[in-house]
Amino acid sequence: MPRYDSLSKELQERIIEDKNNHWKNPYAFSNEDAIRRDPTHDKANLWRPAFVRDTEKIMHIPYYNRYGDKTQVFSLYKNDDISRRSQHVQIVSRIARNIGSVLGLNIDLIEAIALGHDIGHTPFGHAGERKLSEIYHRHTGKYFNHNIHSARVLDGIFPLNISLQTLDGIICHNGEMELKEYHPRPYKDFETFDQKMKDCYENQAAIKKLVPATLEACVMRVSDIIAYLGKDRQDAVKLGLMKDHSAFEGGAIGATNAEVINNLIVNLIENSYGKSYLKMDEEFFEAFSRGKKENYQLIYGHEKVDSIFETDINPMFEELYDKLLSDLETGKENTIIFKHHIKYIQDNTKYYSKKNYADNDKHDIVVDFLASMTDDYFIDLYHYYFPNGDHNVKYVGYFED
Repeated sequence: MPRYDSLSKELQERIIEDKNNHWKNPYAFSNEDAIRRDPTHDKANLWRPAFVRDTEKIMHIPYYNRYGDKTQVFSLYKNDDISRRSQHVQIVSRIARNIGSVLGLNIDLIEAIALGHDIGHTPFGHAGERKLSEIYHRHTGKYFNHNIHSARVLDGIFPLNISLQTLDGIICHNGEMELKEYHPRPYKDFETFDQKMKDCYENQAAIKKLVPATLEACVMRVSDIIAYLGKDRQDAVKLGLMKDHSAFEGGAIGATNAEVINNLIVNLIENSYGKSYLKMDEEFFEAFSRGKKENYQLIYGHEKVDSIFETDINPMFEELYDKLLSDLETGKENTIIFKHHIKYIQDNTKYYSKKNYADNDKHDIVVDFLASMTDDYFIDLYHYYFPNGDHNVKYVGYFED
């Protein structure tokens, strides 16, 4: 039988009473405390508060549309019902706002972090991210991480004057690390933020040490895991990787997407309301951690998910990286990297950026371009450059079993 928990009667009564008394959570982040690199611009008003501005900037950035053709987990399927990264960020936003709303937090800040957290993600999901980081490190000694690159997109490639609090939530969202408790660690300056970014480029271990500065960012971080834990299972069953959800132990959180979302939201609210941190109880945390491990064992490590990368996608990354770097070094403006990437960015930032994007390190430009690509663009670009190349991928079609 499916399991759907509810908040305790006592907590429900307390929350209703607090609402009637217009209680405000003292741990919620205030719009008035938003910090920007240029405080003279993007001043909040009644119809566009601080973090609404961030959300709108993110949604109108040229790269936002590309969420729609980037792999969440399953690449190379012509299947309109399989999650893409666009749906993932919306589900994360919805889950995080559900939690944040009941806890009395700043849901505008939560939404901005959620919608921007994967804007720097590579094509082909985490497999693409790992390969791009490997190549980047080989050439430069630096590491690529999609959460750090998301902040680079919003703060460097497109210098949008996004708030420190939104950018911090984005770099600290690391959905690969589950915790029983999430305690924010506040800071108030871009010098600290810039150092965190630098550390993550230079030290592979630094990414695991990032701690969100706000309670809102903590909510977004745990919501990222909640969002993919059950949805990836739903997609895996849909694609026939397993017969049904009985392959998963479930336990306190349940096994299906609906159970996982409901029960984890309820447990987090039950254990976190009125506190300065987020918490789930021991039974739920154990089931949460076990469920994540099950996803890795049964889904992410499945041969249908992994096999295509070693044989074709990874070598395609290698060849494209070398070709794009070579074209960039020629300085010719009729190359694809100039026409589709450098000029595109310059045209979209010429009215507000004081920097010339073309002055960036050439390896950074190549990485920026590759990370920005959708799955289909990546494949088409490879065949454009290498029509007789050794590597090809076959999509699973709509009418194939």
